[in-house]
Amino acid sequence: MARAHIHIVSPASARENNGNWQTASRWRRHLARDYRVTIGPGWQPGDGVPDLLIALHARRSAAALTAFSDAHPDRPALLVLTGTDLYRDIHDDAGAQGSLARARALVVLQPRGLDELPEAVRAKTHVIYQSAPRLRPARPRMPRDVAMIGHLRIEKDPQTFMDAARLVGTPGVRLVHIGAALDADLGRRARETQDATSTYRWLGALSHMATRRRLRRCHAMVIASRMEGGANVIIEAVTSGVPVLASNISGNVGMLGDDYAGLFAPGDAQALARLIERSANDPRFAERLRRQCAARAALFAPAVERARLLDLVDNLLLQSTQAHEGTV
Repeated sequence: MARAHIHIVSPASARENNGNWQTASRWRRHLARDYRVTIGPGWQPGDGVPDLLIALHARRSAAALTAFSDAHPDRPALLVLTGTDLYRDIHDDAGAQGSLARARALVVLQPRGLDELPEAVRAKTHVIYQSAPRLRPARPRMPRDVAMIGHLRIEKDPQTFMDAARLVGTPGVRLVHIGAALDADLGRRARETQDATSTYRWLGALSHMATRRRLRRCHAMVIASRMEGGANVIIEAVTSGVPVLASNISGNVGMLGDDYAGLFAPGDAQALARLIERSANDPRFAERLRRQCAARAALFAPAVERARLLDLVDNLLLQSTQAHEGTV
């Protein structure tokens, strides 16, 4: 018997190597044992017809989701809300709002995401944390690197990380940013910051595995974003034993917990600098962060993500089959 076909619409490709691509690639691996899985930038009439369409990002995949649901209303579509769509687009973009209605089921990547959704669609929404394999922590090297991982764009707020680098005075601490300059002006500012202070280095884009290897040797990882759906980099830090210093936004709190000690106000470079210095100079505080992160690690296990994803996909396909047989 032929395996059911699942097509994942990802607005990002392997070359871009961002969170959407990591989700698409990882979900393909999770599903490939049981289904035939393809990934592409879209779907349109004339393409092969999958048994289930998985669309990442409500706005950027809206055209594919609309075309598929109009052409094949009997086949299910699953929409994954990945970040900017959840916290911005669904509130003011008609295409993103239409995606919420068309999808048979929705996924958010952490429980705080449910608060952003209209009441009418929450019943069909599922929370699935993303995952990463555990890496054994490595002893941090000197200088003690504090990493920020993410392409340079406004939503990630790399400027706050740069400004904090100019404020950190603890000897032996260095702020290292990994990511491509998607915004040319932010790239220019990164180069200027690197020239102005030895506390900051911008490494540009690295491969996913090279980034993980570097991360596991870091003293801490910063996520300064103003908008996140459920960041992969938090998971990769936690599963590498690296404590996180995070902007106090819904998506980060949903990943780390309401009582997490390593939060700072978005855009507050002084608060971030104080957290970095406290984590470097106060062993009890650093250990508290490590314990809190370790307590979340079980949520981000690949086996847990795979089980929840398979349960959802299996049920969507079963319901579709039963509905079709009921009309024959």
